[in-house]
Amino acid sequence: MTLAAHAIHLWLGFCLRTTRWQITGTPAGRAAITQPQAGYVVAFWHRHLTLAPALWFWARRREPSLRLYAFISRNADGRLIADAIRPWNITAIHGSTARRGKDKGGATALRTALRIINEGGHIGITPDGPRGPAESIQPGAEALSRIARRPLIPVGMDCTSIHLPSWDRLRLPLPFGRGVIAPRTPILRPDAATLRTALTDANSQAETQRAHTRRTIIEQLWGGIGTALAPAITIMTRLRLRRGKELPDRLRERMGLTRRTARARRTLWIHAASVGETLCARPLLDALLAQDPTLHVLFTTATVTGSHIMAQHPAMNTRVTHQFIPHDVPRWIKRFLKRWSPQGAVFVESELWPGIITELSRRHIPIMVVNGRLSDRSARRWQRFRPFIHSLFSRLTWVAARGAEDAAHFRSLGVKTVYNHGDLKRDAAPLPHNPAELTRLRTLIGQRPVFVAASTHPGEEELILQAAEKARQKQPTLLTILVPRHPNRGPELKARFNLPSRQSGQDPNATMPVFLADTLGELGLFYRLADSCFLGHSLIAPGGGHNPFEPLRLGVPTATGPHMTNWREAVTQLAETLQTVENTDSLAQWLNRPNTKTTTPVPEAHIVNTLTATILESLER
Repeated sequence: MTLAAHAIHLWLGFCLRTTRWQITGTPAGRAAITQPQAGYVVAFWHRHLTLAPALWFWARRREPSLRLYAFISRNADGRLIADAIRPWNITAIHGSTARRGKDKGGATALRTALRIINEGGHIGITPDGPRGPAESIQPGAEALSRIARRPLIPVGMDCTSIHLPSWDRLRLPLPFGRGVIAPRTPILRPDAATLRTALTDANSQAETQRAHTRRTIIEQLWGGIGTALAPAITIMTRLRLRRGKELPDRLRERMGLTRRTARARRTLWIHAASVGETLCARPLLDALLAQDPTLHVLFTTATVTGSHIMAQHPAMNTRVTHQFIPHDVPRWIKRFLKRWSPQGAVFVESELWPGIITELSRRHIPIMVVNGRLSDRSARRWQRFRPFIHSLFSRLTWVAARGAEDAAHFRSLGVKTVYNHGDLKRDAAPLPHNPAELTRLRTLIGQRPVFVAASTHPGEEELILQAAEKARQKQPTLLTILVPRHPNRGPELKARFNLPSRQSGQDPNATMPVFLADTLGELGLFYRLADSCFLGHSLIAPGGGHNPFEPLRLGVPTATGPHMTNWREAVTQLAETLQTVENTDSLAQWLNRPNTKTTTPVPEAHIVNTLTATILESLER
């Protein structure tokens, strides 16, 4: 080995081995690279020639029997490179495409390469080398794949480096940096256009992922704040336990700890904040399990009520595991991700935490948002911190927004790929109920008309009861059932309005005018009792509204107030079915309308099927 080759060998070895490499790409690409006796063609741009040994280092650590070769020009520079990489057991095949009738050893090298591939060796080749133009496909790589009838693996690379002033801007790696190598799914006998597109996509992925390994100053500050507040967060969790908002035997999960062991090799993480998001995600969860029998789902919620919903899933503790999401403290998040090692993360609606998103991105785990919701008010609030937020939202792999307005908000905040599939809640199953209890309550109530005021918020109950009292002037037997959004307000409402309540063990009967349904998880029961329904959080500004698809799915005539900002597109879609009332008088008039329970149930939109395919495709990339 010449002195120059020895110096190059030492420098490259020092830089490549001190770089913190992450191998991403696709599972099929990674598996192909490390498959012994397979005989693949491995293609990468010429500018990454000095980075390629890092790929061989990684592959050989996993499969020591691999035999690795590299197509290198037989000119002086090529021989220098061949000498530099020979100590790493990478054998050079000298030759390149003929130019102007001049033989450059390409035919001989091709015959040698075919023999090596047939014997199971892997051959690295630069489709645009050795003299370019840069990223212009020359015949060698595609011809080798076609003649050998062996797949070609496109590989993208990027690392901390400098660009040399050569025709291809050759990368010279620097020590102690970060790098990404992204082998993609093998392609059988590609044409030039297909190969160029595959290499471009692979390198774009590698460059994007390396950019995401760098945390911005604000992200570092957020992580520091989380670490500093960890003791206070622990105390807060203990206080939540006293208020019944945590489970005593599962507090450790909030710190990323668990007694469970991650057994599945293929795990998808789905996170839903509370009951509404969990019910929204159930059809998607079922479709994913049905579509991919090898998939295991880690389902997290932020609330105890959400965990109760998931506990009823038939696949719980077999193919589905429930955990509480850890608080956004760097140490706890890293512990959680290390334990579960998900291949992808799906967040429902708008439950996004900066530390979690940053850590997922640094690990190159696809981050997907389904039924993405971002109101005008939230979007304006995020825009105030645009430099930080743009970096955060650009880390999302894709967002499937509820509608056009939400999609526009996500794009404005830096999300690169946004779909507008529609509201996933249109496909949610009808809310559950106890059939025996439904029969019992119907017997107690008799033939009285039933009006259900669902998910009410403070200040609305007074107005709703006034409207119901006016309606009873024409319908003396009308029964009003108040269902507050938060059942813990039950004792307060019971005392203020002197109401019989379900939490106290009382039942509605054939004479009482108002009944308080202040229990958890029984909204589906009371919707089925209803002849008409009003959705709360919509009568008093700023409001926001609640899910109109739930009662309409059951064919219940439904009204809302004017403040449905969180459901604006749904209100537009349901304009012919959903009634908007402005005040107590218009609500009373609507209750006295000459109508019965004849609303046609809202049909499913089949959004679940589209989302299932998109999620599974993202796991394979």
